[in-house]
Amino acid sequence: MYRQVGRVLVAIATVGVVISGCGSGPSQVGSAVIVGSTAVPLDTVQSRLDAALAKPEAVAQLAQSGVGPPEIARDVVTRSVLHDLLARVATAENIVVSEADVDQALAERGGTDAALAQTLYDLPTLRERVRDQIIATRYAERVVPGLTVAADLVAATSQDDAAEKARVLNVGGPAADALFTDPETSRRGVSYQAERSPEAAATVLFGLPEGRTAYFQPSSQQSGWIVLRVTERSTAAGAGPDALASVGQAELATIGERLLQPLSEEVGVRVNPRYGVWDPVTMRVVAADAVNGAVLPAVTA
Repeated sequence: MYRQVGRVLVAIATVGVVISGCGSGPSQVGSAVIVGSTAVPLDTVQSRLDAALAKPEAVAQLAQSGVGPPEIARDVVTRSVLHDLLARVATAENIVVSEADVDQALAERGGTDAALAQTLYDLPTLRERVRDQIIATRYAERVVPGLTVAADLVAATSQDDAAEKARVLNVGGPAADALFTDPETSRRGVSYQAERSPEAAATVLFGLPEGRTAYFQPSSQQSGWIVLRVTERSTAAGAGPDALASVGQAELATIGERLLQPLSEEVGVRVNPRYGVWDPVTMRVVAADAVNGAVLPAVTA
């Protein structure tokens, strides 16, 4: 069973792009999503959705996979959230992406026309998306070299079982220790290196700060759930860019977006209910009944 725990962790589906409340701050009325104190207007999302739906051949192809306008709209909102978070990181990390950088990236993909033909984006959105990917990649290039995460892992048989075990693990103490009596269903201190396990680095495992707990279902096609608690995050001294030689640019971009997870929690993400809710496990906007587990609040003394 432990081998299954290890396999399913690194096989977590990194949900990528489908198409490639009350309180202080802005009002949710008229906003598709609010990230921190920044609101994305409904009109902005609707405009991008209209542009996507204006490509009937691509929409029809997606429909064959069960992807319709609601899923496309949620993807538009997801990209809006990640765009905001990446802009914050770019400012904090002094990551500057020029128009020439975007032009070069598009040229490497066969040119702007070819890229447009392969997506549901219009030109401004395409360029914004490419810019975001460059930022995410450069951010990962700074953080990933030598990054290692260790975690305690526990298998669960259902969502309720996972939620309860996560609650116990999060609190700690003898009850938490008792979760690790069976080596077939649990393991302590399993270590993952980002550059050696890019699949794992793109999951909630690497998005959790040290001491935090989460639970999730690695695959909707399987009944098993995973509970994990990050016990250590460290970066090897002297690790440089050469450590990333085996990690592709697309993988780095995905990891860079995952590394935004603590920032998304810090600033807060509020989604208009018409689109769904923000799922920190997948780092996406999903239907309210499609949330894949949870990240538990930090336990305070």
